Amino acid sequence: MFRFFMLIQLGLMLLGLVWMELAGYAAIKSPDPLRDSLFFLLLFFGLVGLERLFSLLFPQSFRVAEALHGQLGVVMRAQGITHHQALLLALASGVGEEVFFRGALQNALFGGWLGVLLQAVVFTMFHPVPDRRAWSYPLFIFLGGIMFGAAYLLTGSLIPGILAHYLHNARGFYQLLDQGQTGKGI
Repeated sequence: MFRFFMLIQLGLMLLGLVWMELAGYAAIKSPDPLRDSLFFLLLFFGLVGLERLFSLLFPQSFRVAEALHGQLGVVMRAQGITHHQALLLALASGVGEEVFFRGALQNALFGGWLGVLLQAVVFTMFHPVPDRRAWSYPLFIFLGGIMFGAAYLLTGSLIPGILAHYLHNARGFYQLLDQGQTGKGI
């Protein structure tokens, strides 16, 4: 399972990097560490706030999505995935998905705000949910895709999205792996 997901993420990264290079899309148009740091913090805490908001607005759907994530944690632990591997997977998904969806696809889909919207739709389709009762999860992914896309559009840099995506996924993977050890859910 770990290798399969790593291959998917590395494939997205490679495809996105080649696509960006051939099309002349910039990963960082004008480096600005302060700007990128502020956008990273806004993105990460925006995602955390969005999770909290969804848990309050859509509690039943949110609980179903949590249960599905819990099943993923069970599989991860059964496969022997370690915390170090989870961090690698979080890094690969942060880089791979940002390079592919924001760096390559968003630019190719007309750029601008239309590109932000369209890549968020494709990003959502890349995160399917097997239980219709977890209907709020695709909405969360869509809004997250909008946030990541807007950050790239406004900054011209993939760095804030990569960092926020990595940290958000790393936090989630750690919770999934620790869930069985502590006996508590996400």
